[in-house]
Amino acid sequence: MKIKKRYHLKKKKLKEFEAKLGPYSSLIPSKTKVEILESDLPDLILVDGDPLIMILDGEPFPTLKGALKHPIESQVVVVDMGAVKFMASGADVMSPGIVEADPQIQEGDTVIVVDENHHKPLAMGTAIINGQEMVESNKGKAVRTLHYIGDKIWNLEI
Repeated sequence: MKIKKRYHLKKKKLKEFEAKLGPYSSLIPSKTKVEILESDLPDLILVDGDPLIMILDGEPFPTLKGALKHPIESQVVVVDMGAVKFMASGADVMSPGIVEADPQIQEGDTVIVVDENHHKPLAMGTAIINGQEMVESNKGKAVRTLHYIGDKIWNLEI
């Protein structure tokens, strides 16, 4: 990963991101060191050196490390245990492997993919179809993977 810039986030911009994060604003506690890391990957917000938030199309969204610190209840896709090894390799989520999906998910939404047994985050991606179709469909891709366990963002050491 090639780092282009790293700088502290101004208070005004920090408040904007906290407002956009909504229920996940607790990922940025008060009196913490908050920085932006610009790289060849999506921009990351570092909270005390941990990449807890990534910026996709100007919108902040929790990384998998952020999702582990703050359990996510909405925009979740649950996959069966057979899909876990493929998810850990960065594969896109296929409809047959989906057990459950938030019915509020719309095409183009950013979603978190979790396993059915432990409900631990495996990946995050962009929905290709809506939540109801994900569960009902028996073929094709449902989620395009953007970030997964074991990728460069997950293994980022600062």
